[in-house]
Amino acid sequence: MQTTRSLILFLALIMALPAMAQVSFEARVSKKRLGINERLRVDFEMNMDGDNFRPPSFDGFRVLGGPNQSISNSWINGRRTYSKTYSFFLAPQQKGTLAIGQAVIEIDEVLYKSSPVSVEITEAVQRSNDDSNADYLASENVHLVAEVSDTTPYLNEAITVVYKLYVSNEVSITANWREIDAPKYADFWSQSIDQKGQMKIYEGDYEGEPYRYVILRTTVLYPQKTGPLEIEPLTLDVPIDVRSNKRDFIGRFMMTRVNKTISAGRQTIQAKPLPLTEQPDDFSGAVGDFDFDLTASKTLLDVGESLEIKVGVSGTGNLKLFELPKPNFPNALEVYEPTRQDKIKTKSSGMTGSFGQQYTIVPQAQGAFPIQSLSFSYFDPKKEIYITKTSQPLVIEVENGPVLPTTLSRDEDTETGLAEEIPANRGFKYIKLKSDWQTIKTKPFFNTRIFWLWLLLPLGLIPLWYAYRNWHAKRHGDTTKNTIRRSRHLAKKYLSEAKAQRHNHANFYEALERALHNFLKAKLNIATSDLSQENTAHLLAQKGLDEGVVAQFISLLKRCDMARYAPSLQGASDRDFDAARELIALMDKQLSS
Repeated sequence: MQTTRSLILFLALIMALPAMAQVSFEARVSKKRLGINERLRVDFEMNMDGDNFRPPSFDGFRVLGGPNQSISNSWINGRRTYSKTYSFFLAPQQKGTLAIGQAVIEIDEVLYKSSPVSVEITEAVQRSNDDSNADYLASENVHLVAEVSDTTPYLNEAITVVYKLYVSNEVSITANWREIDAPKYADFWSQSIDQKGQMKIYEGDYEGEPYRYVILRTTVLYPQKTGPLEIEPLTLDVPIDVRSNKRDFIGRFMMTRVNKTISAGRQTIQAKPLPLTEQPDDFSGAVGDFDFDLTASKTLLDVGESLEIKVGVSGTGNLKLFELPKPNFPNALEVYEPTRQDKIKTKSSGMTGSFGQQYTIVPQAQGAFPIQSLSFSYFDPKKEIYITKTSQPLVIEVENGPVLPTTLSRDEDTETGLAEEIPANRGFKYIKLKSDWQTIKTKPFFNTRIFWLWLLLPLGLIPLWYAYRNWHAKRHGDTTKNTIRRSRHLAKKYLSEAKAQRHNHANFYEALERALHNFLKAKLNIATSDLSQENTAHLLAQKGLDEGVVAQFISLLKRCDMARYAPSLQGASDRDFDAARELIALMDKQLSS
């Protein structure tokens, strides 16, 4: 009987071994249906320890955070329970049914794949009005707006799109926002206006409430088609500091950071066609307010001399989007290919300045050569009429050279040109055929002072080269001085961003803390997630750093963390900057020894 019971237990244990050794690797999502403005958490969980985790591509999503790793290991009633999880936080970028692909993990040299998971992305959902919710507060206090100067412009009339980021006094942001989607202006000629220097903060109103705002971008657009035209939205990822329910040691509310995706929204304009009634025959598409002229650099010259004739337009409008009329030159004037001269600036009101075509002309015979006046037509969108401007005619007087073989009136010469070619033996009689050249006597270069100076100069440089090489070897052979120089260079490298932000208290300490973390990551080869103050102190002590140096470094990190939310003290930033520079140099020396 006892033997039978033992056999049954043994067989049950054998049958349970495969179940106990079975590997589980699954993907779980926080919700199967969510709005496009919500966030999704994805967990890849396994019941045995694995390596070489490879996540899916997350097509249709933007990764906001992850992978965050967590491990659970417990014993209950003598039975061990183990789980290891990789977590990601995602933001959907399009509506519809999106699939999260298979992740891969290696456990005991065997590859395991998770099953795909599908989620449904719907229209944006209404968030709950919860003042204690950081995500809600960030959404309600930061807005991106695209202001269009005119929604019903004419074809080729300038409009301006100004992108403004409004921030209420309840939250704060830094300049570390990231552009996700830049607008594409498919049906427009566009040019952005650079925001020179640092962005200026303005005071203004948003929906009747006081806000601060910055101008991110100003773009000038010229519609190239008529009818409804769409301006695609600008989308940003903005880190927002929101007040939390926690308080610091002196009783003030602490801040928590939330990353939000905000969009300016899609804009639609209705481009109107230019009126066809009373449109001039010579109209070439110019829209704006212009002046037009035809000028010559001189009107009296000799045969063989050159002059420049310029056809120019100046004013405000689509200066780069139309052509100028071409003059009709008499045949006795040799005309070269014209060159374009632009002096055009783009302002918020559109393109302004001037441009023209400059012709270089060389007359081949004597005479008076008229150049007829030119007309230039444009559409004025403010007056909503066509305007034609006509230049004054020019007469070019040419003297001292071969004469025309036939006598033509000015009108005949303008219309038909010369009746016959100028004979070559007459057209160049004025060229001097005999020269007055004289032989120039030169002294020989060989055996002169300059000759010997250039010959001996390289030999004289040899001692200087030996002296420099010895100095260079001695300088680089001094290990102590080399270490000091390298440490100073390292401190300057990591602290350059913090030094540039000294005028801004919060940005300075944020940049200083980031510089200290980057230094640790470079020297200790660790990830950002391992840079807690306790773990940092433990790692630095393991590397053999002095306890006093470690204590100073941790103290400086704590001051950086507190100073971002505390009022600025006179001289505190300078002292902390000098302390960081000395600590980086000292720690680099000890870690390298």
